[in-house]
Amino acid sequence: MYVYDQYDQQIVEERVKQFRDQIRRYLAGELTDAELLPLRLQNGLYIQRYAPMLRLAVPYGNLRSEQLRKLAQITRDYDKGYAHISTRQNIQLNWPELEDVPDILAELATVQMHSIQTSGNCIRNTTTDQFAGVAKDELIDPRPWCEIIRQWSTFHPEFVRLPRKFKIAVNGAVRDRAAIEVHDIGLEAVKNDAGELGFRVLVGGGLGRTPIVGSFINEFMPWQHLLSYLEAILRIYNRYGRRDNKFKARIKILVKALTPEVFAQKVDQEWQHLKDGPLTLTQQEVDRVSQYFTAPAYETLADEAALLASLSAEHPGFGRWRMRNVFEHKQPGYAAVTLSLKPTGTAPGDITDKQLDALADLADRYSFGEVRTTHNQNIVLADVRQADLFELWGELRELGFATPNIGLLTDIICCPGGDFCSLANAKSIPIAEAIQRRFDDLDYLFDLGEIDLNISGCMNACGHHHVGHIGILGVDKKGEEFYQVSLGGSSGRDATLGQILGPSFAQDAMPDVIGKIIDVFVEHREEDEPFLDTFRRVGIAPFKERVYAANH
Repeated sequence: MYVYDQYDQQIVEERVKQFRDQIRRYLAGELTDAELLPLRLQNGLYIQRYAPMLRLAVPYGNLRSEQLRKLAQITRDYDKGYAHISTRQNIQLNWPELEDVPDILAELATVQMHSIQTSGNCIRNTTTDQFAGVAKDELIDPRPWCEIIRQWSTFHPEFVRLPRKFKIAVNGAVRDRAAIEVHDIGLEAVKNDAGELGFRVLVGGGLGRTPIVGSFINEFMPWQHLLSYLEAILRIYNRYGRRDNKFKARIKILVKALTPEVFAQKVDQEWQHLKDGPLTLTQQEVDRVSQYFTAPAYETLADEAALLASLSAEHPGFGRWRMRNVFEHKQPGYAAVTLSLKPTGTAPGDITDKQLDALADLADRYSFGEVRTTHNQNIVLADVRQADLFELWGELRELGFATPNIGLLTDIICCPGGDFCSLANAKSIPIAEAIQRRFDDLDYLFDLGEIDLNISGCMNACGHHHVGHIGILGVDKKGEEFYQVSLGGSSGRDATLGQILGPSFAQDAMPDVIGKIIDVFVEHREEDEPFLDTFRRVGIAPFKERVYAANH
């Protein structure tokens, strides 16, 4: 993980002092709400339905054990004893008192954490694959490149007041686990015929009110020119992006209006002024950043496949967990483990102070003192010895982390919804729980296979409903909460947006609606066929017919 130098630490501490004075002036009546607005957004502070919400930066999802312990202490001392993992791999506190926020930021600074650029019209947290550095299908470890982008983009004076918020994701593997095609900029590591490293560059993806799958505008950008090319993209967006209508201000609207081809031409023209200038990356600089992401002190271990198979046969619960929650590691004798934050009855992505403390202990004992947050709102221990998996599973069961549902129907991505967010049209968390309770048979879930179910409480799509195999969107109908369903979305390679099934449904109907959708899938699937493949083969018609037939 990247470690602050004295300049990083000083910058963060100075920001805390600055914001402390701004909050003091606001509470004394010297700043109006309108004057405070841009200041608090620069520090990740929102005013939600019942209390402020503070969003903490977790660069590319990496956390050390001492940071987890600090987060546990902060949630106890300043919040209601829990935190929330967001789909941007960040952490949110839902109940801080406004006057306590400077103290929270000061506490975070002691463990090299902050909330800078987690909100506002700026470049947000750069995200990547939760298995970065350990995945067997990886071309490069994307984390050093995320860090290079973070250092370039943080406090960049030209991009602190963009037309709208801006999100970048980097993928370094064969499989896209970073959802790069629905980002403002998506970067995919590639090698040319000469074996040289570069990036495919995508622009104009995004969800929200106008969901769009982005377009690749450059098939091979040599790594040396990555930052200058990114800067050219941002300059074109800053110059031509709309500022008269926030609903049309994202870069995706500009790319669509100009066409990807014309946008790419403008970027190339701008890039000629930047190419081979001070932003050109050197091998020395890449090596400097990469040193923070070297492999931990792995032992030379044998593969424990036979032992794990024996334990799985003897303990079926362990076998189910191993099948769904354990990911193959590129280092022999090791595995990556996903801790599910989706047990039934818990808001998806929530983690308590006691769990945070326990997680820090687990990280120290099993995974070199580090964890990762995921955009699916779970937690990963990336470097667990295979020989320790059974013991770890026992501890995770005690802590509520061992639900074997990763990638299954109940591993739901879910925004906080109307229970917390002032923008939401409807609640999300009760819908998630109702569906989890309806599908509480693990054997049945395993038979169904991988199904992404995503829930958003409004069109801002913080729950990524557009790219769920099954997507649920909360809508308002004359003051009442209803839910619109879409099918066939995907956030992976060759991403697709879901098709709207039809008119929306009342809250109490949702478990039955999902049940009918699953019934149609089971009836039409070919042997072990995934939900998405079945949907693409048979189309939306049979699902629509079944779901609405009984309602008329």
